[in-house]
Amino acid sequence: MELLVACATDDGKNFVDRHFGDANYYNIYKISEEGFEYVKKVENTSEEEKVHADPKKAKGISGFLKKEDVKILLSKQFGANINRMKKKFVPVVVNTDMIEEGLTKLIHNLDLIIDEWNKGEERKHIVLRK
Repeated sequence: MELLVACATDDGKNFVDRHFGDANYYNIYKISEEGFEYVKKVENTSEEEKVHADPKKAKGISGFLKKEDVKILLSKQFGANINRMKKKFVPVVVNTDMIEEGLTKLIHNLDLIIDEWNKGEERKHIVLRK
């Protein structure tokens, strides 16, 4: 099974040290048991937050990522909007700076990710430590 994952980044190589929704860009990758492949870079065009955990910001980000057919969100951290995002995606937290390392961890846990995706709106976020 192939899935598309959006990685929160500013420089294309490392995850941002901010919440997922605060990234300047999202690098989209196709992942499967065999590995990962870069697809494209998408600019974060969401509105600036007017209040903390602004639902308009979550709606903006989820809108353009759903159009790209993204299923997984990958970042070092998420804000309170994670509760809105997990209804449409599987948010995954990794403890690494480099996107390639995060994608490798994701692939090693792909069965867990797919199981969570299949739960629909009841899904939870996943934290990958290894």
